[in-house]
Amino acid sequence: MLIILLVFPLALIQSCRQSEGSFNTWRIYGGDKSGSKYSSLDQINKENVDQLEVAWIYRMHDMRESPPTTIECNPIVIGDMMILTTPALKVVALDAVTGKERWVFDPYKGESASGVNRGVTYWEREGEKRIFYVAGASLYGLDASSGRPVPGFGAGGKVDLYEGLGRADRFTWVTAATPGIIYKNLLILGSTLGEGPGPAAPGHIRAYDVLTGELKWIFHTIPYPGEFGYDTWPEDAWTRAGGANAWGGFTLDEQRGVVFCGTGSPTYDHYGGNRAGMNLFANCILALNAETGERIWHYQVVHHDIWDYDIPCPPNLVTVKRDGKLIDAVAQATKMGHLFVLDRMTGVPIFPVEEVPVPPSEIPGEESWPTQPFPPEEMRYAVQEFTENAVTDLTPEAEAAIVAQLKPMNQGTVFTPPSFEGSVMLPQFNGGTDWGGAAYDPDARMLYVNCSNEAEWISMVEMKTEESITEFALGRRLYGSMCSSCHGFGNPRNPGSPSLNLLKEIAKGRGKDSTMHVLMNGKNQMPEFSMLTDDERSAIVSFLFDEGQDKKAEAPDLSFSSDIPYVATGHNPFRDPEGYPANRRPWATLSAIDLDEGKIKWQVPLGTYPELEAKGHPPTGTFNMGGAAVTAGGLVFIGATMDERFRAFDKDTGKVLWEFQMDAGGYATPAVYEVKGRQYIVIAAGGGGKPETRPGNAYYCFALGED
Repeated sequence: MLIILLVFPLALIQSCRQSEGSFNTWRIYGGDKSGSKYSSLDQINKENVDQLEVAWIYRMHDMRESPPTTIECNPIVIGDMMILTTPALKVVALDAVTGKERWVFDPYKGESASGVNRGVTYWEREGEKRIFYVAGASLYGLDASSGRPVPGFGAGGKVDLYEGLGRADRFTWVTAATPGIIYKNLLILGSTLGEGPGPAAPGHIRAYDVLTGELKWIFHTIPYPGEFGYDTWPEDAWTRAGGANAWGGFTLDEQRGVVFCGTGSPTYDHYGGNRAGMNLFANCILALNAETGERIWHYQVVHHDIWDYDIPCPPNLVTVKRDGKLIDAVAQATKMGHLFVLDRMTGVPIFPVEEVPVPPSEIPGEESWPTQPFPPEEMRYAVQEFTENAVTDLTPEAEAAIVAQLKPMNQGTVFTPPSFEGSVMLPQFNGGTDWGGAAYDPDARMLYVNCSNEAEWISMVEMKTEESITEFALGRRLYGSMCSSCHGFGNPRNPGSPSLNLLKEIAKGRGKDSTMHVLMNGKNQMPEFSMLTDDERSAIVSFLFDEGQDKKAEAPDLSFSSDIPYVATGHNPFRDPEGYPANRRPWATLSAIDLDEGKIKWQVPLGTYPELEAKGHPPTGTFNMGGAAVTAGGLVFIGATMDERFRAFDKDTGKVLWEFQMDAGGYATPAVYEVKGRQYIVIAAGGGGKPETRPGNAYYCFALGED
């Protein structure tokens, strides 16, 4: 059966993909179902890209300064209509030529909202056209012509994402930031989940009927008894473990009927003493039968993850020429900066992968895995080591300051485990490649991938349980279990992460009653914590308000069970006294990787710090978030950088041919499309987000000037 599914010739697949217009329109998140982010349009090319002009700017009015919102949406274009999302998770239809609004759907009906949404999914059949997207814990089905919910889809146009997960409780955070993918009349969808030491939902992959919203199949990423992979967890893990979720989206070999994805880490991210084993199907590249959800093959890129090195994006469907033969393959970019290239039919590596010994964890109870898979050195595109020899040389003062901070920490190569003393992580948990993924040129068989090379440090602290503790200490414990994965934590060396401090400011601005109300009822993306007792919620409020240190609270029987004895203090930025990264430059790169040769063709810094640029420094690279698009015009378009610029690179050399200064960071992937013979490039400039820069409220669209 599987052989029959997997024998379609490459030429047929390519012709089918091109016939659906995947290379000259942008109807799907990532450009097409293969995730190529490639456009066959060449009206804009190396010779004229420096003449690009702003065709239109669409500005929204739901941006928030504090905490700052962001936009990570890759818009889609259907004919002359563009569909995008806003900072407050509205869906908007625009005229793709003029940028003028056609309709707006607001799931929160005017209430303040925020979160992350990377785009929508489009489906049509016999004149019926629908848009699917997720806000909060609801999957919406909208009429693409009007933006109104489709009454027959789910309950009044939406499906509750908590349904179908079996044991998931209402307070475990469940949403989906990245859009699903369509196969026939199925919408295949992943999820974004809580990743803290408290209870978390399982990351099972689900397929819904596009007409009714009915759940048609489910793949258990944390296997049930009798399923493949069950023996890679403790026997009861399927009843309590969370995560292993496909939060980065999907790619699809439509002719073979195979859907691909990468999965996230198991929870808790940084301690796995309660989940001994390899933990399939966490941190895996998965190939599933798109019709039934059955596993075809898997490949795990991190065993028993304790670094938060989840796979943040689906693999690109690519072709590789080896020994004179064309091989259908998948290419998976990762947070470690490892590029894995696997045979699409079998999951077997095309380039050899070696299991390399890595340092063991010294955290009590942790059973870290002794080896991790490494592709050939030529396919490791990120910086993967931080010792005193790699400390910044920006200034003598910066070097001396970082050397002093580094001495008491664990340091070394990628996969250095978290520790009580503090461990340096390079790449960091948002390093290497994140959800933007890679772009692929099918003609040159070249992959283009951006990468962050900024270090961070992480330490572990014990979550003590006492018979009698203060109300403040109880609140801190509850916060650590329920809230710290989103809002950060603190320890004596790092008293509070920026997000925790900001959360305390917001809570104090709201007042105690309002904060209690949000804890009880939830708000927008934040889940409700109605399962906690009044005393437990009151203790969390005391912690947020820095009160209750002298008030004794008899430790109650908590309303949830957490078997995590140690938690991380957060992902702490590692920077010099001037605020620049602690390690040597480049702090980010854009690489072109020749898939036939399995080697990096060129690699250049991506982004710059304007104040260093003004002092004569060449481009340093900056932390980046978002992806690239590549075109037949010989160009790679990418925003992503903290300098808030949008650039076009020569795809053959890596030379910058054009750049435009936006008013906020373009932490999204651009879309390339054509309407009435004119080529356009659009990117969201939403700022904010994980780069922690100023928020933005615009989509910028560019084209060549009209004669």
